[in-house]
Amino acid sequence: MTETCHRRSTCRLCAGSDLQEVLSLEPTPPANAFVPKELVGTEQAVFPLDVFFCGTCGHVQLLDVVDPQLLFENYVYVSGTSPVFVKHFEDYANDVLNTYQPPKGTLVVDIGSNDGTLLSFFQKAGQTVLGIDPAKGISQDATKRGIETWCDFFTPELSAKIKAARGSAHVITANNVFAHADDLVGIVQGIWDLLAPEGVFVFEVSYLVDVFEKTLFDTIYHEHVAYHSVKPLQQFFTDNGMELISAERIDTHGGSLRGVAQLKSGPHSTQPSVDKMIALEASLGLDQAKTFEAFGRHIDEIKAELTGLLKSLKSEDKIIAGFGAPAKATTLMHHFGIGPDIIDFIVDDSPLKQNLYAPGLHIPVLPSQAIYDKKPDAVVILAWNFAEPIMKNHARYLEQGGQFIVPLPKVTLFP
Repeated sequence: MTETCHRRSTCRLCAGSDLQEVLSLEPTPPANAFVPKELVGTEQAVFPLDVFFCGTCGHVQLLDVVDPQLLFENYVYVSGTSPVFVKHFEDYANDVLNTYQPPKGTLVVDIGSNDGTLLSFFQKAGQTVLGIDPAKGISQDATKRGIETWCDFFTPELSAKIKAARGSAHVITANNVFAHADDLVGIVQGIWDLLAPEGVFVFEVSYLVDVFEKTLFDTIYHEHVAYHSVKPLQQFFTDNGMELISAERIDTHGGSLRGVAQLKSGPHSTQPSVDKMIALEASLGLDQAKTFEAFGRHIDEIKAELTGLLKSLKSEDKIIAGFGAPAKATTLMHHFGIGPDIIDFIVDDSPLKQNLYAPGLHIPVLPSQAIYDKKPDAVVILAWNFAEPIMKNHARYLEQGGQFIVPLPKVTLFP
């Protein structure tokens, strides 16, 4: 273990020490650690991807914590490059505004605001907005485009600075970041202090039910230290002066949880959805360690099926490409042993990833035009959660005799 990674010994929700390893994935570099051509010959450091179950509260998590500066300071994922996410955030902002009706002009703070896509919709509706994001380039660009963004990690200390400068926030959001932070207690303490008495904290995270039901093991990577379910979160908020009042399943990232919390004894009533989700989790056995051990065996079955198919194609000298270079592709390719001997190149629509090389495996990432220029026989859709729009946008590739392979939730071929 290097100084850029340490292993904690307690649950990050309840601080319990009854922790059992239930799944061990292949160690990988940080999932977004793309490298330029001049570093292709340099071996990248890899870190453990071992998943633990807390016997005290039932929370599922990584205990190995990679230095967040290493993970996020030069982040390359931006929401605004995906039309699907732009529409999602527009609907999200409207839903929060209609349901909780914060007074016009009041402060909305987004923790891990990325390129400001979500905040832009709150701003258009007349709210004052402030983004918090540790990625230097992305936060600077967001500020230039009119979404003021402070380049920092959200902590109780930063929360106090925001409150002193801007007053309390009526809405605080954290999307696909509430699973990224090791110190969730510190974040919630900061939210508790910054939130107006009638305000709400809204967060989206990958939902453990979906990870389990759809075998979304590739959403397990170092940025995601927590794999949330409702029951442990309900107790966590209660322990920290807040209450979980809503829990909703949404489609993003293959299946996510949108939770809403308020200060204890706040004005909003708790929705039946909270108890409904807890009952669903219990019915699936997500409160038992043995469930996740069986999950590992199912992953092995998918690995055997996909790698068998791809090796068969390569034995016929077929050219195989990957479509999409999301963080999840790092986990999938490393754990399944799909390297440059199988995937010839990857295409991605994000200019931030193009002309770089995939983490650890150093497969080139090219613009999507490459599937027409290089004419691969098959394309594995690594960004499988966008498989439908990808195949729709690239129907011409299929018409020209190409084949798409969707690896998850189950191996599927088109046509």
